[in-house]
Amino acid sequence: MGEMRLTSPAFKDNGRIPARYTCDGDNINPELRIEHVPDGTKSLALVMEDPDAPNGLWVHWILWNMGPRTTELVEQAEPREVVIGKNSWGHNQYGGPCPPSGTHRYVFRLYALDTTLELAGTASKGQLDVAMQDHVIEEAVLTGLYGGE
Repeated sequence: MGEMRLTSPAFKDNGRIPARYTCDGDNINPELRIEHVPDGTKSLALVMEDPDAPNGLWVHWILWNMGPRTTELVEQAEPREVVIGKNSWGHNQYGGPCPPSGTHRYVFRLYALDTTLELAGTASKGQLDVAMQDHVIEEAVLTGLYGGE
């Protein structure tokens, strides 16, 4: 990974995600900050997933075609120009952490792409992964924890 960074004022990397951003709270997306997007980036994509879900990877939020000059995603809002794909619940929106038991990791992955994607909002993470293949310039990762103490 290079210089690109993804952070949140709501929680530190590998820190606990506040309940406000989960199914136990308001179930809204946390503010995210983006820094040092590499030159040549045409668009950004973001995936939030739970690799600890009992039935395999659970996708909470996917969006793409964010402008390369995007510096933040504000709390409880997605930029207008983005495409929001289907999460594992089948909804085109943010779905907060909601682990059935134990503490889970919630991984936010930000991708700098050398293109904009011709991908419909009905697309899943798998379809996004295929569309991004050979177009990722750089990736930044932010991990939050949520669940039982």
